[in-house]
Amino acid sequence: MTRLDLDFVRAQFPAFAEPSLQGQAFFENAGGSYTCTQVIGRLTRFYHSRKVQPYAPYEASQLGGAEMDEARSRLAALMGVEADQVSFGPSTSQNTYVLAQAFRQWLPQGSAIVVTNQDHEANTGVWRRLADAGVEVREWRIDPDTGHLDPADLSPLLADGKVRLVAFPHCSNVVGEINPVAEICAMARAAGAYTCVDGVSYAPHGFPDIPALGTDIYLFSAYKTYGPHQGIMVIRPEVGFALPNQAHGFNGDTLFKRFTPAGPDHAQVAACAGMADYVDALHAHHFPGQTATPLARNNAVHDLMRSHERALTQPLLDYLAARNDLRLIGPRTSAGRAPTVAVALDRPAHPVAAALAAHGIMAGGGNFYAQRPLEALGLSGEQGVLRLSFVHYTAQAEIDQLIAALDRVL
Repeated sequence: MTRLDLDFVRAQFPAFAEPSLQGQAFFENAGGSYTCTQVIGRLTRFYHSRKVQPYAPYEASQLGGAEMDEARSRLAALMGVEADQVSFGPSTSQNTYVLAQAFRQWLPQGSAIVVTNQDHEANTGVWRRLADAGVEVREWRIDPDTGHLDPADLSPLLADGKVRLVAFPHCSNVVGEINPVAEICAMARAAGAYTCVDGVSYAPHGFPDIPALGTDIYLFSAYKTYGPHQGIMVIRPEVGFALPNQAHGFNGDTLFKRFTPAGPDHAQVAACAGMADYVDALHAHHFPGQTATPLARNNAVHDLMRSHERALTQPLLDYLAARNDLRLIGPRTSAGRAPTVAVALDRPAHPVAAALAAHGIMAGGGNFYAQRPLEALGLSGEQGVLRLSFVHYTAQAEIDQLIAALDRVL
């Protein structure tokens, strides 16, 4: 199997050549990744020569609009969907909020929805507020010892046929376990419910193959997938057009505009094409001469990323599991989890993260807007957890640096 060329990968990220970051290992990628050079180049070019209102008849405007269209169409192709199914917004939290308002208007009287207590607050809080409009909110709960979200526990919540939406994460930003999205979506579909998957904590480890997942709605954040600060939403037309338009009335016939009440950030949308440039660059480097569809290229790159991440994650999990002064949250094997590793300590986590910084480790301590899963696990949201998160551009030497720093600090 082709192995990830880490030197090539890291050469795509200016942060690794930045003098002020030398000697520091970045382990807060779940909060936002480094930005690849392709995105930076596109953003710079847009601000330099195309920062005008797009889609007007003059050249600079035409070029700017074309770059925005390119971002949408190329990201859509990588994920296996049509271009109009991809929409941009200021953040995933904002996109989910707007989506929830549409469901508030659409849900028939007597309807129910299912949410989890494994989610980041963005994909659970706004849905729970639908209770104020008379919607029954049912909670799909995690195992209080492991954080596991068992599909068997979803079945009784769907049994009476009243559920119209199941909102759940591809993986939690503290538990890290990768949920069986395709299985869950099939269960919901059979019960007559739509699905909304929060992919914010998974997409940094490989863009999703939407047809394979079978979800109706998938959300993730470009600033965690090597791009600018935008939220990206993929929505099936049958769902998008069934829901009430949340944008200007004259935009109601355009799927990718229906859930963007304000105008998009033109420059950042255009720069998102750089994320597709990056995936294509990785594919061309690792599979020279191979012709493949955008989705096939994406899936091949996804597998490269995940293979590298799994190899780095397992030694860290083994090290943490062997310690008796912390609680490792989530699975202890790397195959079924993302490299987002949270540990509960016998003290507040934020000062520990600060102590690690003195050893060149950039990590975070807190609740990471995941109060509900932490409370379900019997942990204090105020004390928080130490979160050590990385992606495919992380090197083995940085894992070694992290473990050495943990030995000193803990």
